[in-house]
Amino acid sequence: MIAVNVSPDDIVLVAGATGGVGQLTVAKLLEKGLKVRALTRNPGKVATMFDNRVEVAEGDILNPDSLQNAVRNVKYILCCTGTTAFPSDKWQFNSNWNWFEALFDSQKLKQKAANTPEKVDFIGVTNLVNAAPRDLKRFVFVSSCGIHRKNSFPFSILNAFGVLDAKEKGEQSIINSGLPYTIIRPVRLIDGPYTSYDLNTLLKATTQGKLGVVIDTGDKVVGETSRIDVAAACVECLTYTETENKVFELVNQGRRPQTIDWQTLFTKLTN
Repeated sequence: MIAVNVSPDDIVLVAGATGGVGQLTVAKLLEKGLKVRALTRNPGKVATMFDNRVEVAEGDILNPDSLQNAVRNVKYILCCTGTTAFPSDKWQFNSNWNWFEALFDSQKLKQKAANTPEKVDFIGVTNLVNAAPRDLKRFVFVSSCGIHRKNSFPFSILNAFGVLDAKEKGEQSIINSGLPYTIIRPVRLIDGPYTSYDLNTLLKATTQGKLGVVIDTGDKVVGETSRIDVAAACVECLTYTETENKVFELVNQGRRPQTIDWQTLFTKLTN
């Protein structure tokens, strides 16, 4: 296992910094003394949330032109963006919608929304990949388990509006880009989201699941994953070369030790 240091002078861009996993990821980066730039559509919210300790880049992954300043001179990109798997206010509908239409005309419903899984998890991720500097040291993407089990329960229900299809296409954009990457696939997320919490709360966040962390490959795991552990994995994977160009699942199982030994966990990826 080869460990490397992330330079405190390297800029780490976090996309989706105000989401549940994104907030926790920023907090863990700051805890390590790293230089964070948060990509956001709401600069005021980010500045307040993180006590003005992050550089703020106003932009939107669905608007490629807005990403140029955000990615300038960054060495790492942690993409924690996402939307709900099923229609909700987060889809940002541009006209009225109803559940009857959702059940019987999902395509028409998607056309009314600005933030569908297809747009966020595929088109938006692809825009960010295309904008990334070619000397990027790592592109980390929070994807989802079930990518290869979309026809099996319960993933067939989760994918009713195409979230797993979109995540898979987003993964392929990253893999085909030639950029060094790490793709993390959690199962159903628990803990948080810590929406609109302050930095002090985020730094003290502890998982309520009380289970250990397990890493696996091959899209086989079931269960739940703490957002806190996903955020930690996003940050910790940057310091190990064995996680480069790897895709792995993350799940909470078994007894939780006092300290999570990420180095030992990542050896799973070398076997």
